[in-house]
Amino acid sequence: MNLTTLDVRQDRAVCVAAISAPPMNLLGPELVRDLVSLLKAAEADDTCQVIVFKSADPDYFISHVDVHRVREYREEAAKLTGEASIAALFRHLSASRLVSIAQIEGRVRGAGSEFVLACDMRFAARESAVFCQMEPAFGQIPGGGATQYLTRLMGRARALEVLLSAEDYDADLAERYGWINRAMPATELGSFVSALAHRIAGFPSSGHVVVKQRVNAIALPPAEDLRRDSELFGEGMNDAAVQTQLQAAMKRGFQTREAELSLARMLGDLASDSSDR
Repeated sequence: MNLTTLDVRQDRAVCVAAISAPPMNLLGPELVRDLVSLLKAAEADDTCQVIVFKSADPDYFISHVDVHRVREYREEAAKLTGEASIAALFRHLSASRLVSIAQIEGRVRGAGSEFVLACDMRFAARESAVFCQMEPAFGQIPGGGATQYLTRLMGRARALEVLLSAEDYDADLAERYGWINRAMPATELGSFVSALAHRIAGFPSSGHVVVKQRVNAIALPPAEDLRRDSELFGEGMNDAAVQTQLQAAMKRGFQTREAELSLARMLGDLASDSSDR
């Protein structure tokens, strides 16, 4: 595979993919293209049973989508699913025979959060992991499935809190709310995930498939609901009020590495500005 945003290695039946898309691991067409290529190759390789996603950037796992390149990354997603939608791509990951594990360090917001929600399991570093669904701060709905996944995981009230607040949540609170499986010290995270991945990979793959199928029958959002959220996100990107909020955020440094280290504060300032208008 000729990948530019993923560093991939295989250790027996476990494939490890480190996300490396400087300057801040935005989910743009290059990363989506590489995810599509990786999934195609891994699913076709019977020696690969488990795939672990982590980040080469200690501050950002996946920040969010590149808001300037929505049409382009959607076109890349369609090359796997036939639908111009990252929600469909992420659902494909959930339904795959591969067991997927997110090893999270750094910020995971917007579509980054939706990507890890689509993974089968999520483990995060207590010191550095930060979670956020910030789309409602722009007058938008998350387009990659967050509304569907979070409501099923957390319940209605907590999902509404997370979505409508557009606030940052640390790993401990994310664990308490059900966003992730576990929060743990960064010094233990890698060894824990590696041991778990190899333990699962050592069992018969037929068990992985049938267990995932039956769990997904209960918990995986229907494709039509994810499709509707994706459509609403696409419509929202053409809304004048959404664009006004995005432009105001851009002036404050949105989609730049340094400014987004404190994104929650920036979004709070946007809320204050909006109330003043």
